[in-house]
Amino acid sequence: MEAHLYEWANLLIRWLHITVGIAWIGASFYFNWLENQLERHGDKPDGVEGTLWAIHGGGFYHLQKFQVAPARLPERLHWFKWEAYYTWISGILLLAVVYYLNARTNLIDPSVADLSPLTASLIGLATLALSWLVYDGLCRSPLGRKPVALAAVLFALLVLLAWGLSQVFSGRGAYIHVGAAIGTCMVANVFFVIIPGQRAMVEAMKAGREPDGARGRAGALRSRHNNYLTLPVLFIMISNHFPSTYGSGWNWLILTALALAGIVIRHYFNRRHLPGRHWGLMALGLAGLASIILATAPRAPDRQASADTPPVTLEAVNAVVEQRCAACHAAAPSFAGFTAPPKGVRLDSEAAIRQHRDQIGQVAVRTRIMPPGNLTGMTDDERALLERWLNQPADPP
Repeated sequence: MEAHLYEWANLLIRWLHITVGIAWIGASFYFNWLENQLERHGDKPDGVEGTLWAIHGGGFYHLQKFQVAPARLPERLHWFKWEAYYTWISGILLLAVVYYLNARTNLIDPSVADLSPLTASLIGLATLALSWLVYDGLCRSPLGRKPVALAAVLFALLVLLAWGLSQVFSGRGAYIHVGAAIGTCMVANVFFVIIPGQRAMVEAMKAGREPDGARGRAGALRSRHNNYLTLPVLFIMISNHFPSTYGSGWNWLILTALALAGIVIRHYFNRRHLPGRHWGLMALGLAGLASIILATAPRAPDRQASADTPPVTLEAVNAVVEQRCAACHAAAPSFAGFTAPPKGVRLDSEAAIRQHRDQIGQVAVRTRIMPPGNLTGMTDDERALLERWLNQPADPP
C-alpha cells in the first residue's frame, strides 16, 4: 500500500508541476514574443511605446504597451505571478517525494560520496538558498549595471555549481539540483523583484507620483534572465530519462554545454523578429547539440580484446542480472517501493536479458547508473563481464 500511495503522489505532483510550469513558461514566451512584435513606428497615442493587432480564437485583439504607465489606472489589472509560485511549490514537493524520501536510490551515489539521506537532503536545500543569495547579490552589485559581464559571471558560476554537485550527488541528483537552483532563482526573481516593482509602480500611480524607472529596469533584467534560463530548466526536467547525459563521467560538462546551447537557441528566438539576419545563432546552437551527441556516443567495442578472452555465456550474464537487477526488474518486484518493473523492463529470464541487451549496456556498463545508488552492490568485475558480453558479436550457444 505504501508503494502504491507513493507512486500516486509522484504522479499527481508531477502532473501539477508540468501543468503550472507550462502556464508560467508559456506566459514568459508570449510576452517576449509580444515585446518583439510591437509596432513602434507610425501613429500612436501619446505615451504609448508600441501597439499590436492579433487574431486568435475567432476574434481580434488590439494591444498597447505604454512607455511608463497609462494616465489612469484601469479598474482591473491582471498580474502574472501564481504560475511561477505554484511551479516552485510543486517542484519542491516533487523534489522531496522523488529524491529526499528516496535518497539512497535517486540522490546518493556511494562511489561519489557516501552521505546519509538527511545530510544529502540538507545539502540539497542549502544549495537552493545559497544559489539565490549569490545570484541576487551579484544582480544588485555594480556588476548588475553591465548585463553582458553579469551574464558571463553567472554562467561561470553555473558551471561551478554543476561540477560541485557532481562531486556530491549521483548524476541524476546533481542535475535535478542544478535545475532546482535555477528554478528557485527564477521564482525568487518574480517574488522579490518583479512583482514588488510592479506593485510600486501601481502605488505610485495611485499616489499621483512618477513611477521609479530603476525598479522597472531591475525587473526587466530579472525577467530577461528568466527567459534565457527556460530551455536549460526544461532539459533538466526531462533529463532523468536520458542516462547518457547525467550518467556520463563528464555529466557536469555535458549539462553546461547543453545549457549553453539552449541559451544560444533561445537568443535566436528572442532576436529573430528584429531587423537583420540571425540564423547564425540557430546554427551555432544546433552545432553545439551535434557536438554533444558525438562526444557522448559509445565507443566502438574492442573486438581484438574480446577475441583474446574466453566468451561470456548468457548463463553467466543471467547470474549477474538475477543477483543485481531482477529484484526490481521482475513481474513481481521484491525490492521495497516497487509495484511493477521500472519502465516495464523485465530481466527475469535469459530471453528477456537478450531482448534488452542494449539497454543493459547503456545503464549498467556505459553510464553505470544502474543499479540506482548501486544498492545491490554490483562489482567492477561484474560490469566488466557484462561489457565483454556486449562486445561479443552474438551470444555463444
